[in-house]
Amino acid sequence: MPAGEAEAFSGESSRRAEILATAEALIATTGLRTSLQQIAGAAGILTGSLYHHFASKEALLIELVRRYHADLAEVGATGLRRLDAADAAGVEDKIVELSADIARCAVRNRAALQMSFLEAPTESPELKALLSRPPGAIQDAMVQTLRAGRWSGYLRADLDLAPLADRFCQSMLHVGLDVIRRDAAPEDVARVLCQILLHGLAARPPADADLDRSAARSAADAVIDQWGDSADPVAGGRTGPTRPDSDAKADHIRRSARTVFARKGFELTTIRDIAAEAGLNAATVYRVIGAKDQLLASIMQAFGDKISAATAAALDSDSTIVEKLDAVCWIHINAVLRFPDEWKIQLAWMRHSPPTSESPAESFGQRMQDLAMLLIRGLQDGDLRVDPQPPLDLLARCVIDVLWVPENLIRGLGAEAALAMARDDVIRGVAGRD
Repeated sequence: MPAGEAEAFSGESSRRAEILATAEALIATTGLRTSLQQIAGAAGILTGSLYHHFASKEALLIELVRRYHADLAEVGATGLRRLDAADAAGVEDKIVELSADIARCAVRNRAALQMSFLEAPTESPELKALLSRPPGAIQDAMVQTLRAGRWSGYLRADLDLAPLADRFCQSMLHVGLDVIRRDAAPEDVARVLCQILLHGLAARPPADADLDRSAARSAADAVIDQWGDSADPVAGGRTGPTRPDSDAKADHIRRSARTVFARKGFELTTIRDIAAEAGLNAATVYRVIGAKDQLLASIMQAFGDKISAATAAALDSDSTIVEKLDAVCWIHINAVLRFPDEWKIQLAWMRHSPPTSESPAESFGQRMQDLAMLLIRGLQDGDLRVDPQPPLDLLARCVIDVLWVPENLIRGLGAEAALAMARDDVIRGVAGRD
């Protein structure tokens, strides 16, 4: 290639990379409704110049997701090379280094990460296929790294490595959520998550039987038994033949909205989408429910109230700190199974919103405060151990993340087995104890 052509090609590639970086940052903070005009303005170019590099917004989104998968593949390959290297690094160091690489990748690709947990925002078969592709490269690298830890005796011999690797990888990808990371360096968050999962929070882990019959577990179960399920009316709790038709129609619209919000995300859902799901016209939805944000608030308030009631019952019980944390994890497992749509909506908020935005479930902030107070008491009393101890706000965000077991693991393992896994990593830690 002649020197002039090579220089022009290099300039084109550089400008394309700048546009992708700008789009990544803008979509990650303002959402998928970000227009090409906004991206061009932020990149300091004319919209027509942007079209020279990307024929459409769909083409730009596809490129962002391709870049994300390529980044994940390189992180996985690096992890395997690190594992094969003949150096003095121990297995724990290699687990932490791979985890930090995954966390940095998640932060670099926040927009693509957000898209990967929702229905594709366009009808493109290529984009749908890309978004449905699991992060196999990092999961394989994590399995191999954990297997090396088990062979060396660093990790306990009784562990099922595939779900454990999935657990590690998903926790590290969550570092790409602003509500979890805030302004901390991704490697610092990954290190705290690894501390929890490898060494556990309990200074003296109790037996499963003691946790099963704790007062906190009993208090949580008593409230969970009153929850019903996601098919129940989300507001009012009124049922029976005397229920007014207007209330029944409102509940039907809320259920339809809940389904669409969980599938497409709040920002891309329109009133017309909700009306189509409900089999009604848009004017009826407006008349019965009102604006879209009011609809979201009514759905998520009921969800937040149920979790808060169960959590308050567990935390107010006459139990140890560790028993209370175990009960909160059990509450979350049941919440994911009973209210899968509400959980997806909350997780979507965690994924795409800046940390200053208001949670769709207003009780989320209160649960964070309650957890922070619980951790303070546990660390002061010696019931919990985290060494070295990170800043409390960072520790609380990491703990609340790992107390939510990923939905695919809960459904794949079952509720009781998912709790057993959480006890292994969050309470005891998967590394062998002295």
